[in-house]
Amino acid sequence: MQFRDLKKQYETLKPEMDQAMLDVAASSAFIMGKPVKELETKLAEYVGVKHCVSCANGTEALTLALKVWGIKACDAVFVPDFTFFASAEVVSFEGATPVFVDVDSRTFNIDAKHLEQQIEKTLKEGKLTPRVIITVDLFGLPADYEAVRKIADKYHLYILEDSAQGFGGNIKGQRACSFGDISTTSFFPAKPLGCYGDGGALFTDNDDWALLADSFRVHGKGAFKYDNVRIGMNSRLDTLQAAILLVKFKAFHEYELENVNKAAACYTTKLHDLVITPYIPQDYYSSWAQYTIILKNREQRDRLQAALKDKGIPTMIYYPTPMHAQTAFKDLGYKEGDVPVSEKLCQTVLSLPIHPYLTVEDIDTVYKAVAENL
Repeated sequence: MQFRDLKKQYETLKPEMDQAMLDVAASSAFIMGKPVKELETKLAEYVGVKHCVSCANGTEALTLALKVWGIKACDAVFVPDFTFFASAEVVSFEGATPVFVDVDSRTFNIDAKHLEQQIEKTLKEGKLTPRVIITVDLFGLPADYEAVRKIADKYHLYILEDSAQGFGGNIKGQRACSFGDISTTSFFPAKPLGCYGDGGALFTDNDDWALLADSFRVHGKGAFKYDNVRIGMNSRLDTLQAAILLVKFKAFHEYELENVNKAAACYTTKLHDLVITPYIPQDYYSSWAQYTIILKNREQRDRLQAALKDKGIPTMIYYPTPMHAQTAFKDLGYKEGDVPVSEKLCQTVLSLPIHPYLTVEDIDTVYKAVAENL
């Protein structure tokens, strides 16, 4: 059993995938070839925004957004404490300071009440200027954008939607990657829509920001390639990856997204009496980057993970350490108990195999193994 079965996906899409890669090789347009613009156009239309600017990876998509807004030293950027390191890493990379915010114990997404508390605390201290809220659509579920937008408007902050795991999710039909002032996603292979290497994209309705992002991703270009008007970076999406994503995107919106939701529903039906299963609020739709259960404590979680491994069932712990406890952020002065929900989740969560090609038999195998080892 595979945690995320990319081999099965390739076998299913092989004729189209092989042809797409051969077409790129035949064209020899390996950098910024036609598939790149075609992909950007299709993704922008799907999400429902004016602009999609592709780039080298999801981390640099976040970086591009912060560069567009001129985020710098002495700026405060509010980041969920329970997330992948990149969500906070990019803030420090720009010289700004991440301020960690606890998450909701059911959705795992940023907690609006604690967010406002952290903003008020930052303003009272007076050392940093609040600039941006980075929301994370964790495990495929969009954050509570109604609540976050009210706070952002109240304090005049930008929302940067980190939808690295959330592409395909929606709230009342509005799709992920459209909720932020700028939104980003990742095409890392294991993501809901993944390529065969690294890739990412930025989404926005703002014409000026899209032009700036396009400039920053190609060495700060101006009117043409060798007209460099600002200090930028090298963050283009390869043509080969764009061609692969075009094939995968067709499968993604035609049946993969529906299939992975069916798999998640099957899991929940079987497991809800045994463990705490993922919570999806009314009118929300997840793209299920992960199917993450909650156990009673770390001992039970670790014991179950070991038992499943013995049965050939792969699992992952996303995430074992909250952001504030990472060594890289030790100088920020957080202590145990400052972000309690995130700390507890890191002790109790376990992610099970989930993907569009997971069979009912696979799910039943996992269910029986969980039931036998609790």
